[in-house]
Parts: sequence; structure tokens; C-alpha cells
Amino acid sequence: MLSIRLDNSLESKLNFLAQERHLPKSKIIKDALTYYFDMLKKESKEKTPYELGSEFFGKYASGKSDLSTTYKQKLKEKINAKNTH
Repeated sequence: MLSIRLDNSLESKLNFLAQERHLPKSKIIKDALTYYFDMLKKESKEKTPYELGSEFFGKYASGKSDLSTTYKQKLKEKINAKNTH
């Protein structure tokens, strides 16, 4: 069970709608929440993978812009440095 406080404007709109449609207020609220969650789900599906992750890209940047092209060379250097000790 959940209790919420509504301002006078929302409460009067809810009462009016409930009387007009002959529905309980709880049914209207449940339907509204279901609709809201469905819209959020749809909104997240419409985003591209880049849009979904954009806030994380570059967040922990190393400052080295060539890591994806020189990774083999850097790996060899680390292995050689480890084996020379």
C-alpha cells in the first residue's frame, strides 16, 4: 500500500476524472503509472547505444589518444620490461 499527498489542483483533477469515467481513483493512478513506466521503457529503447553510454565515454580518460592503435607495442614493452628483471 502506498499513500501520497497531492496538491489541491491534482486532487481536484483526479476527482473529476474519476467521477466522469466512473472509475476508482486508485485505478486511474495505477493506469497512469503503468503508462509512465511504458513511456520510459520506450524512450530508453529508442536511444542508440552511443546515446545510452555517452555519459560514460571519456569519463576516466588516460590522456593518451593512441591506446587503441599502439596497444600491441605497449603490451610488448610491458612484457619485455617484466622479463628483463
